[in-house]
Amino acid sequence: MRLGYACMNTELKTVFKTLRLATAEAEGMEKIKDLTLINMKTTLDIVQWNIENDILFYRASSSIVPLSTHPVNTWVWWEDPDFLLLANQIRSIVQANQMRVSVHPGQYTVLNAQKPEIVKKSIEDLEYHDKLIELLGGSDIILHTGGAYGDKEAAKARFAENYLKLSDSLKRKLRLENDDKTFTVRDVLDVSKLCGVPICFDIHHHNVNNDGQPVDFDEILATWKGFGTPKIHISTGKEGFTDLRHHDFVSEEDFNQLLLLLQGTDADIMFEAKLKEQAVLPFVRKLLNK
Repeated sequence: MRLGYACMNTELKTVFKTLRLATAEAEGMEKIKDLTLINMKTTLDIVQWNIENDILFYRASSSIVPLSTHPVNTWVWWEDPDFLLLANQIRSIVQANQMRVSVHPGQYTVLNAQKPEIVKKSIEDLEYHDKLIELLGGSDIILHTGGAYGDKEAAKARFAENYLKLSDSLKRKLRLENDDKTFTVRDVLDVSKLCGVPICFDIHHHNVNNDGQPVDFDEILATWKGFGTPKIHISTGKEGFTDLRHHDFVSEEDFNQLLLLLQGTDADIMFEAKLKEQAVLPFVRKLLNK
């Protein structure tokens, strides 16, 4: 079992550099490259810190390459020697320590959108994440189903249809997560039956959005056949069990509930907590008896 956190490290006080479009237009590709290399060095620092602290699961930032899919960015970053030098260092650490690395595209990457231009842009963003995660030695791209658009069944079918159009590389990495408002575990399992996408189970999302249906964990595990160790998300509500907002930490009660559900099944658990690595460390130390 590997435990991890997302993107920022509070101990290192990390910041990922972003870029305004006007600045990119004024200063050109060199500015994009400079900020990308800073972001890559930040990622390297985090990965090294994680290894030193026995954290073997990490979600890389989606913002490593500023304006990654915008037409203004004509830099072929995935072939740039300076970028690859840092990427190779990160990948070597990841592989040597069997660290799991994932990414999670944002809310505007909607594979089941009704408008073809949004689907096109979403696939472009997924392709960016695919290149990035491949070079970092990672394995997982996490995505939500998208919008219901007034017809949830049609929306599920549309996701599955568009998933089947993706490259083999993307299909090997993409995982579908149940969300906290629209698509329940049952819904994403329906999508998986249509296209074979593995399910990244979010236990807090299930607790607040389940249509009164219990989780069939064996059915979730079955979607991972051929895709490696299942990936799970956990968080604690900020002010209560069904609060959608994330707490600074994950409660021991919520973690134990997940362990009870797992019943000894190996899984990698992503902590979605405001205090990032600080939320993970107590559980890592307990597992390692430190």
